[in-house]
Amino acid sequence: MIAVFLAPVYLILNAYIFRWLIRFMGACTHHFQKTWVRLIVLAFYGFLALSILLAFFWPARWLIYISNIWFGTLCYILLTILVADGIRLIAKLIVKRMKKREWKESRRLFVASGTLCISLILSLSVYGYLNARQIHTTDYSVTIKKSCKDLDSMKVVLVADLHLGYSVGNAQMSQMVRKINAQDPDLVVIAGDIFDNNYDALKNPDKIARTLRGIKSNYGVYACYGNHDIQEKILAGFTFSHDKKKMSDPRMDQFLKDANIQFLHDEGVLIDDSFYLFGRADKERPGRGISKRLSPKELTKEMDTDKPILVIDHEPDQLQELADAGVDIDLCGHTHDGQMFPGNLTIKLLWENPCGYLKKDQMHNIVTSGVGVFGPNMRVGTKSEICVIDVGFQ
Repeated sequence: MIAVFLAPVYLILNAYIFRWLIRFMGACTHHFQKTWVRLIVLAFYGFLALSILLAFFWPARWLIYISNIWFGTLCYILLTILVADGIRLIAKLIVKRMKKREWKESRRLFVASGTLCISLILSLSVYGYLNARQIHTTDYSVTIKKSCKDLDSMKVVLVADLHLGYSVGNAQMSQMVRKINAQDPDLVVIAGDIFDNNYDALKNPDKIARTLRGIKSNYGVYACYGNHDIQEKILAGFTFSHDKKKMSDPRMDQFLKDANIQFLHDEGVLIDDSFYLFGRADKERPGRGISKRLSPKELTKEMDTDKPILVIDHEPDQLQELADAGVDIDLCGHTHDGQMFPGNLTIKLLWENPCGYLKKDQMHNIVTSGVGVFGPNMRVGTKSEICVIDVGFQ
């Protein structure tokens, strides 16, 4: 239903951008003032503007790929033009009237400012696209005031938000696996959103599963699901609620088995009789027969709280409740750290710990910005990462 209301807004914004583009082109040279040239520009821009909707109804891989890049570029087109027009309106208020002889200089200023805007938009888009494909390593060091059998320390690698699909494939998974194995980890955990709502979006899933099976870890690889690990149509990266029960595609579960990833769905395991690892069901879409996930107190009820307790939870939620329940480390994803500027600033208003490290009483909470992307196929002001956590025991 929300799409019905957003569609007119989207069309109005694109009409506003197209009007600005035509004015800029006409100011550059009189050749762009010809009707047939403007019609060609309109056809090209119209294709890009409608690519998001076209990809929703006609999910061709190449079209969805273009629409995801366009969506990110569109965000910066709007932001840049709105700022530029805002400055222009302020200048008009300061200079009430412009004499005719000043028109030539005004046109040159418009062309210069427009060229600057377009250069900025293209630079941000290209940088964002390339930056999203470079996976960084972020290091953390925490101490748990508990003994862990014969272990003095343990190295845990946290990854999340792979969003395997049209934008993320085997190339990025190969890079991720190399970086994980370079750390020689004891434990690897994946905190949800392994898929991007559509299993059929995976290009050669068997190859990706083989790549992920190459992760080397002393205690194995464990994962929980997130809100995108379901079979559901998406538009520009966002899902639409409907009455039909949310279900994971069975092929997703089989993919994890093929990749040698142990799936924890609101359940815990005692690893090597040394520490607990609990994988929570997703807060928004628990699915798989679970209508309400266990509370923090319920998930630690049957555990020996003298042993270290690690939790993987897609969303960084219920932090105080988890700390009160005796959890030592809570590992999360979901936020993408906002993914694109200015989202990396506004995300801080939505979460107690939008990204990075937070200590809640005796519990350590770490939120990763994730490996992949959703919606816009780019990152600006944020990074794709794996988190390496050196855990010490006392």
